[in-house]
Formats: sequence, C-alpha cells, structure tokens
Amino acid sequence: QVQLVESGGGLVQAGGSLRLSCAASGRTVSYAMGWFRQAPGKEREFVATISWIGGITYYADSVKGRFTISRDNAKNTVYLQMNSLKPEDTAVYSCAVSDRTVTMVKGEYRYWGQGTQVTVSS
Repeated sequence: QVQLVESGGGLVQAGGSLRLSCAASGRTVSYAMGWFRQAPGKEREFVATISWIGGITYYADSVKGRFTISRDNAKNTVYLQMNSLKPEDTAVYSCAVSDRTVTMVKGEYRYWGQGTQVTVSS
C-alpha cells in the first residue's frame, strides 16, 4: 500500500505564499502525482499534476502562473509552491498518485493523502 502525507498548509494573507509537501511511502508506482483541492460545499477539483519521469506538468487555469508543482524522485516527494494566493484558493489540498503517466482526471488517481488545510484571508 502507498501512504501519502501532506504538510505545509496554514493561514496566510492574500498575496502571500505557501509551499505544500507530499511524502509518499510504501510500494509506489512512479507515474503521475497530483494535487487536488476541495472547498466547503464544492466538489474536489484538479490543481496540478506532474509525471514522475520527465517532469511533464499540467495546471488548472485558475492557478496557472501562480502555482508550481515539482518533485524529488529520490525522496518520493511532490511539492506545490503557491504564490499570489487569493481567498478563493482556500480549500483542503490533497495529493494523489496515479498509475497513469500523467493525468488531470480524479478517477485515474489510485492513492490519496488525508489533505492539508490552506486558508487565505483577505
């Protein structure tokens, strides 16, 4: 089994920055890792993804130019650098692992972390 543990969430003012980390343990399949978020009363939505091999990235339009996803293969860790944060970025952010090379589709991610809360005040 693969376990994912997110960290780095917190409370920041609008315009601020946070860096989220997601450490994977167990028997991993090194394909795509991604970040998703879910705000209260809303469905979980795609944020960013990266292929383990090659570093191919995709971003949701809402975060493009502000967020950067990266990975450290040796540490089985993926990061999400979040800059110029807006109140609408407030959500629980979860990382996930997929068997696909790279994908934005929630249903194609097999393992999920517990999530970390990000709150952006105005």
